Amino acid sequence: MKRRKFIQKGALAGSFLAFNGVGYSAFAKAEKKSIPIFSHSFNLNYAPHIGMFKHHAGEDPIAQLEFMAREGFTAFEDNEMRNRPIDLQKAMAKTMKKHNMTMGVFVAHKIYWTDPNLASGKKAWREEFLSDIKNSVEVAKRVQAKWMTVVPGHVDLRQDMAYQTANVVETLKQASAILEPHGITMVLEPLNFRNHPGLFLSESPQAYQICKAVDSPSCKILFDIYHQQIQEGNLIPNIKQCWDEIAYFQIGDNPGRNEPTSGEINYKNVFKYIHSKGFNGVLGMEHGNSIEGKIGERRVIDAYIESDDFF
Repeated sequence: MKRRKFIQKGALAGSFLAFNGVGYSAFAKAEKKSIPIFSHSFNLNYAPHIGMFKHHAGEDPIAQLEFMAREGFTAFEDNEMRNRPIDLQKAMAKTMKKHNMTMGVFVAHKIYWTDPNLASGKKAWREEFLSDIKNSVEVAKRVQAKWMTVVPGHVDLRQDMAYQTANVVETLKQASAILEPHGITMVLEPLNFRNHPGLFLSESPQAYQICKAVDSPSCKILFDIYHQQIQEGNLIPNIKQCWDEIAYFQIGDNPGRNEPTSGEINYKNVFKYIHSKGFNGVLGMEHGNSIEGKIGERRVIDAYIESDDFF
């Protein structure tokens, strides 16, 4: 059942009430200005990102957050939060608090796309990573974030995979010791071979094994549905198998890495399963828009309304 609630916006509310009569022109004018007539009450906490609705809201991050909230989104994620000015971080946190929005992930450290930083076991790379984690704790506190993304980097072609895994596990244990006192969780993101060839972490069973070895509430899985559709498929069974170590989801349809309903993934069924498990965390909308401009942005919102209608 779709659940919608009307938002009265002065003259706009009147024009809407008059929709069946002479008020149509006022309604159409308001619609062109992208003033929301209603917001959708979603079953899950979908989290847009900066830039997703810039044609409606403009370039200002605060205005974009305001637009997301008006459209019914209850969460937000921002990979680049760590690199934003502190004053902007604080302003964004204030806006999220105003609208009771949950802050999702941000990237916690420098990601090495071609070097085996964590897999190598080298002291300098480990110390750099742990320093980034410590600094990201302060960012997380500032924006009230409970999760931060970790990508262990490239494979070490000169070491057996078992040794690499031991190196990664040891580093993540040390990082967990930093995070646990603050109640913050780093979420390990396996990435697919097509977009990110050669990375150490690529599959959900591998992430599951590592999280079990680290054995900390501060080290869990970020299950990116787009990446895992490409890498391994079998989405719902793998989500089920990894469930007790999953703390966060990200979304993107395949092919194209755009909004649900634009590709092959049956997101309605995937969302229904996640909801049936009682998940109350965040699902990050880490994807593009399949259509440019305001029409494309409205298409994204409609796709989530459609995919979220699973009762």
